[in-house]
Amino acid sequence: MKYVIIIPDGCADEPQEGLGGKTPLQVANVPTMDEIAAAGIVGRSSNVPDHLTAGSAVANMSLLGYDANQYFTGRAPLEAAAQGIELGPADWAIRCNLVTVQDQLMRDFTAGHISNDESRLLLDDLQQNSPERYLEFVPGVSYRNLLIYRGAETASPFTSETYGTPPHDLTDKSITDDFPRGPGSDLLSDLMSRSLELFTDHAVNRQRVERGMLPATNIWLWGLGQTPKLVPFQELYHVSGAMITAVDLLRGLAKLIGWKCVEVPGVTGYTDTDYAAKGRYAVEELNKSDLVCVHVEATDEASHEGDAAAKVQALEEIDRHIVAPLMRALPDHGQYRILVTPDHPTFLRTKTHSHGYVPWTICGTDVAGDPQQTYDEVSAAQSDHCYESGCELMSLFIRK
Repeated sequence: MKYVIIIPDGCADEPQEGLGGKTPLQVANVPTMDEIAAAGIVGRSSNVPDHLTAGSAVANMSLLGYDANQYFTGRAPLEAAAQGIELGPADWAIRCNLVTVQDQLMRDFTAGHISNDESRLLLDDLQQNSPERYLEFVPGVSYRNLLIYRGAETASPFTSETYGTPPHDLTDKSITDDFPRGPGSDLLSDLMSRSLELFTDHAVNRQRVERGMLPATNIWLWGLGQTPKLVPFQELYHVSGAMITAVDLLRGLAKLIGWKCVEVPGVTGYTDTDYAAKGRYAVEELNKSDLVCVHVEATDEASHEGDAAAKVQALEEIDRHIVAPLMRALPDHGQYRILVTPDHPTFLRTKTHSHGYVPWTICGTDVAGDPQQTYDEVSAAQSDHCYESGCELMSLFIRK
């Protein structure tokens, strides 16, 4: 049996006035996703418990069959795992965005999609101006970076009650009341203020402004946690897995559950990603792994920008270049099942991740059809298949 999971991140949405009162999924030309729906079943699930922050870390953990109430410790330790950073029992990983804050408003949580080299220069200078030996700034991809707190030298001030607001939840909003809170938050706020002073007249920002680009005004710290203890996926479901993604969060989650990570040239984690390359690599990986999971960030990025047209286009690219080639390839492997589902809703109206149900569709071997014929939020809401705890969906998808 071969399994495929395709995750169009954050694609679930509300009806849009600009789309004739329909959702992006309803408007998008996604014939292969609709083919899966017509041949199999459509349903909905809620992947983020109400008391946890709506976001990709919790949602994807649930989607892959792990109860976030039991396993979730924070987003940053998952990204640390992706970079091969080992955290000791007293260490903490903290997500470190480069952002643009102007007039106390979160103008851009990506600092204008700052480049890797620019990001590294800023963080290197911040490291040199941070005398604390137990703090390590780790450059990542573009605005997505990490701060590692090594607890061996000093007692960690953080607890599970320490919290930082995700900057993508603050787009175009005031940051005044959203600085870190809880034990250890004074240190995090001090580091953010320190970066503001250092970056104000930094050469990187002067050059960006001269080119008409947004400056990286400061770091934003959030998503902190310690390494979760996840049971290997193969031990739970008796299936080997492989992950294809451009996002460290999914790479880290895959590594922690024992999946291999397949690196694809040309993927960006943005709307300009190479969809076709992801499709080709996924088809090839079917020859090696029992389960292939393809995560695509583009739909979520379009939502954060409030760009309905880009979200529709991303869905169509995913269907054409990823879902369709995999559907053509799967029958050659004999028995198979395929699942298409986002992790969480990301509403164009709010430009943020949200709690709530997402639509999913499954077809393949021994999957009896139901009346639903299209893959979208309305079709899913009419289905009898509903999981209030999204981690239960995996037990339906993987055949016993």
